[in-house]
Amino acid sequence: MMWDSGAGMGWWMLIGSVWFVVFWGVVIWAVVKVTSRGESRDPTSALDIARQRYALGELTREEFEQLRKDLAA
Repeated sequence: MMWDSGAGMGWWMLIGSVWFVVFWGVVIWAVVKVTSRGESRDPTSALDIARQRYALGELTREEFEQLRKDLAA
């Protein structure tokens, strides 16, 4: 009889199945991690961008104040 081979073959099949699921779970997790690196979870707000541009001298004080008022509304 093929199914009555003894030696706990059922346990090896269970362990092999668990390892199969774990392996593919790790592969999928790694692919998601690698492909999502370019995305920022905390996007820079428009006000932060305006502050950076003001600090770099790309905006005058009046332009910055107008942007700040516009973004607050």
